[in-house]
Amino acid sequence: MAGRDSSSKRWLLPDGVEQALPGEARRIEGLRRRVLDLFDAWGYELVITPLIEYLESLLADADDELNLQVFKLTDQSSGRMLGIRADMTPQVARMDAHMLHAHGINRLCYAGQVLKARCGGVSGSRSPLQFGAEIYGHEGVGSSTEVIRLMLAALDAAGVDGVHLGVGHVGICRGFAQAAGLAPERSERLLDLLNTKAGHEIEAYLLEQGVARGQIEWFVSLADLYGDAGVLDEARRRYAGAVPQVADALDELQSVADALARSHPGVQLHCNLAELPGYHYETGLVFAGYVPSIGQEIARGGRYNNVGESFGKARPAVGFSSDLKLLAALGDDDGAAAETAAGAAQTICAPPDDDPALHEKIASLRAAGERVAVQFDAAANAAGARALVRDGGKWVVREAS
Repeated sequence: MAGRDSSSKRWLLPDGVEQALPGEARRIEGLRRRVLDLFDAWGYELVITPLIEYLESLLADADDELNLQVFKLTDQSSGRMLGIRADMTPQVARMDAHMLHAHGINRLCYAGQVLKARCGGVSGSRSPLQFGAEIYGHEGVGSSTEVIRLMLAALDAAGVDGVHLGVGHVGICRGFAQAAGLAPERSERLLDLLNTKAGHEIEAYLLEQGVARGQIEWFVSLADLYGDAGVLDEARRRYAGAVPQVADALDELQSVADALARSHPGVQLHCNLAELPGYHYETGLVFAGYVPSIGQEIARGGRYNNVGESFGKARPAVGFSSDLKLLAALGDDDGAAAETAAGAAQTICAPPDDDPALHEKIASLRAAGERVAVQFDAAANAAGARALVRDGGKWVVREAS
């Protein structure tokens, strides 16, 4: 018994670390190819980032959340600390700032596995297959709108139906915080409270900081501002003449909402001025994709200007990311089995024959995109399956009956 228990434990995986069997792996890889082809069609260049880096480079300008997610280890070659990537976006930003020597606009995309020290997100995975796209070198509504449209196109390519789009703007809260004289570290605490919509806690915290009653009302009322694009009109009414930075942020949100209403009238837009996904990272517009069956975002993005500053080149940037495994799993539960069955049905079975003409035929079929598998036991060919058979001295494909 003890031996069996010990042997079974060798098959266990750490919490949040997954493997993919043939059908699921085929589905994930197919989605990866479709997404990368989509990015290419939109003019985005693929980059590949390193799995591990020196820790000081990997965590340059990183917030506390990313720092906690990075696995850290000692490089046995140099003795320096290394980190395993938990997010590819900072690495891509470094490429733009330090290696590509770009002075204009860069459109970059990526897809690869990351590793997180803690479980999180919808799937609870610690090893998501992150993919995303970024625009560097342009600051304006045009690039922000393009990236949102690309995110929606990627979700559509994944077959995700009923997508809802949530938008917000970090500049609103930060504009109010600056006008109220809050130090940056206190603004971060305030943003945490805003995300919980805890009105009494927000008020109590700001009173502790000596913020005036009228200014406290700015923050408390943000918790009520959520809904369709009409929320933006209400926000302009409430905050008319309050802080110029806030008015600019509302104008930007309105421009994005108007553009998406024209290009994606079927997508439900939800404005939430107090819920700010990724606000530690972003500096302006933030957005996320949702589906009704899941209470958390399935894709997210935003604007993060001055990215790459620590690498010597501050650049405006906007982008989004998601998890290929999560999107592939949003299909029906029988999808993996169907993919496996489809792959088997497409396969041409070849006999274990050393005839050079057979090998030439197999090579030509594979070059044409067919899937050919040699059956080592000729009797193992499934009845009715596609098969290579000899017919009048030639090798031909007998189609499934």
